[in-house]
Amino acid sequence: MAVFSSDALSSVAYATEEILRALVLAGLGALTLGLPVAFAIALLFFTVTFSYRQTVFAYPSGGGSYIVAKDNLGLIPGLTAGAALLIDYILTVAVSVSSGIAAVTSAVPALYGHRVALCLLAVLLLVIGNLRGVRESGNIFSIPTYLFIASILVMNAVGIARWVLGGLPPAPAPSPPTGTLAPLTAFLVLRAFAGGCSALTGVEAISNGIQAFYEPVSKNAAKTLVYMAVLAVSMFLGISFLAHVLGIAPRETETVVSQIAHGVFGNSIFYYIVQAATMLVLVLAANTSFADFPRLSSILGRDGFLPRQFANRGDRLVFSNGIVILGLISAVLIVYFGGQTHSLIPLYAIGVFLSFTLSQSGMVVHWWRRRHEDPKWLTHAVINGTGAVVTFVVFVIEGVTKFTLGAWVVVVLIPLLVVVFLSIRRHYDAVAEDLRMDPAEVKVKPVRHIVVVPIAGIHRAVAATLAYARSLSDDIRAVHVAVNPEEAEKIRTKWEKWDTGIPLTILPSPYRSLTRPLLDYIDGIQQKEKAAVVTVVIAEFLPRRWWQFLLHNQSALWLTTILHFRPNTVVVNVPYHLKH
Repeated sequence: MAVFSSDALSSVAYATEEILRALVLAGLGALTLGLPVAFAIALLFFTVTFSYRQTVFAYPSGGGSYIVAKDNLGLIPGLTAGAALLIDYILTVAVSVSSGIAAVTSAVPALYGHRVALCLLAVLLLVIGNLRGVRESGNIFSIPTYLFIASILVMNAVGIARWVLGGLPPAPAPSPPTGTLAPLTAFLVLRAFAGGCSALTGVEAISNGIQAFYEPVSKNAAKTLVYMAVLAVSMFLGISFLAHVLGIAPRETETVVSQIAHGVFGNSIFYYIVQAATMLVLVLAANTSFADFPRLSSILGRDGFLPRQFANRGDRLVFSNGIVILGLISAVLIVYFGGQTHSLIPLYAIGVFLSFTLSQSGMVVHWWRRRHEDPKWLTHAVINGTGAVVTFVVFVIEGVTKFTLGAWVVVVLIPLLVVVFLSIRRHYDAVAEDLRMDPAEVKVKPVRHIVVVPIAGIHRAVAATLAYARSLSDDIRAVHVAVNPEEAEKIRTKWEKWDTGIPLTILPSPYRSLTRPLLDYIDGIQQKEKAAVVTVVIAEFLPRRWWQFLLHNQSALWLTTILHFRPNTVVVNVPYHLKH
């Protein structure tokens, strides 16, 4: 639960606040609608949970939205689900970390101005922790997760008990919202509902990571999924109820959970325990993304829709490339949005509800295909069909109510990512076609081989390079580009005295270009002399200390880079290690 449920559990810390932030636009009186909206979200939570419970049993090897949609709906729906999830995993890190640091700045207002730096430090620690491996990260994250659950449940229980006994004073009167009030319309209520639906992010994580559970994996994963839903909904409804009875309104510098904890516990040690636990679990909730983003990236990489490097494991048997990329992109988002949770929320949850819809629709097709094998197929299909319809409705609500607030970015990015996936796959298919050959073609044929050795002077490095070139071919051409005509004549004179038996060609360069004359010379060899392969052997200085590289012009590196992309041209660097 600590590894796969921390996102869904911790999101209750800001879901109620997002509901109230939308409703308060219509005035303080509109906040009374917060509790009915919370109950609607709780019902949605259980609907999605029981839909995914069926996925856990149907896909015991891991039933993420990408796999389910691709297997049952086709390639494009599968890639759409994959793109939506990748975007949402990135946003989960940014939102969870920003919200966690908001819990810190609520308890210690002096740190409010340093929230971005604190967020970046948290992301860095998460990257380092996850690079060490999922088992170690699970051990690290379990204590904060359980401490958060306990502290919120205790806060809710104490708060409700005090309210029943009449000993719970109302919160200080909130300041009325500034500016023109918005009318309390159905659109505004739906916008509040869309903001609170961020509580559902992370529900899919358990179905993605079924392999991490002990046997029987499906049964244990399903139990964990139900326990997680009961805990999350209990905490979410408790927070929403206490915010309602206390008359709490959202503030810029203090979170709703902090205000509730103040109202229930005052400034006692229990208040700081709640804030510390909230901060820890919100920061560490991003671990759900660090567990799932690299895994999904590796699957897409294995299928050829992302660079294959994403499918490679590091020395700790984790997908290191995915972890690092996730950390970098989420850090950029945090800096761009100033570490403000409510600025990131409009982009949040849209992708995950699209993936929910595609996954549950795919499960309906899955049960239809198994109708002759499973006597309960219709019951299963109805449950998943209900989940698909409900999540699609929420997806539309999310897209419409948040579109002008920034959701349009996600709406545009998802199809763009699908196009990128398909382009990468086409490239890999083209490469495979280029490399494919029949068994009859597997013959080693001799080729005409000419070696070109660019020289900048007469010295030991050139002597070593020429000695190596002789081992490759009998046809060797030394070339000097005459950037400085006077220096070129000195080199010609020294070369004749040296008498290497290798001809030296001086290439004029009126515009002092080093590469253009050399490239024209190689073109001439390949066109006039019909050489199949030209090997360019380049002398390269290797200083003893790293900083000494800065004292050389790195012409060897530049030449290597330019020649590397030429067809029928091989580049060989001969290192000469300097002693001083």
